[in-house]
Amino acid sequence: MLGVIVNFAAILIGGGIGLLVKKGVPERFSTAIMAGIGLCVLFVGISGALSGGSTINLIISIVLGVTTGTALKIDERLNWLGQKIEQKVSPNGKIEGKPSISQGFVTASLLFCVGAMAIVGSINSGLVGDHSVLFTKSTIDMISALILAVTLGVGVLFSAGAVLIYQGLIVLLAHALRPLLESYSLIAEINGAGSLLIIALGLNMLGLTKIKVADFLPAIFFAPLVYYVSGLF
Repeated sequence: MLGVIVNFAAILIGGGIGLLVKKGVPERFSTAIMAGIGLCVLFVGISGALSGGSTINLIISIVLGVTTGTALKIDERLNWLGQKIEQKVSPNGKIEGKPSISQGFVTASLLFCVGAMAIVGSINSGLVGDHSVLFTKSTIDMISALILAVTLGVGVLFSAGAVLIYQGLIVLLAHALRPLLESYSLIAEINGAGSLLIIALGLNMLGLTKIKVADFLPAIFFAPLVYYVSGLF
């Protein structure tokens, strides 16, 4: 769990620094920075998707994932959680013209959780105790949290809790399911599904779409199931 804890702390540190320098950054710069982050997120997603596994397996995983996510209303529930946090932190409500705490929490949580490094790093940590990928991710997340906090505010800090729970659970599951997760092809399938979600998140950040990315999250967990079932035929 060391890698997960370091990642948690890195987001808090980066986000905290971002909040400290936020007032000194003019709005035109923060808007431009946000667009730049969106483009980078899109690039990361496309790069990961191209190095993913079977296209057929990916399609099946995405369909099963979004169907499940929509039925469970994951996006709606995640936004509800963000709104509850906002009500606790800012009882007077959202300030007009400023990003909501909910928006910062949801955007940052998805960005930090659905990437290939979050999944592969947590699996490596649980399987063999190798935290190197999560340490690298921590550095990237700290910088991303800093920039996101400048544009999206304090909600970014709360995403550290989501990362701690999400990656911590993957580490524990990987440790428990060690014999089933030592396949490179399986990791590629999970990577492909996660990367497609990152593309959707990048499009949302650029304001091009309003995809409910959180509803697609189950696709990441369907990917290994579809991989093993396809291997039976």
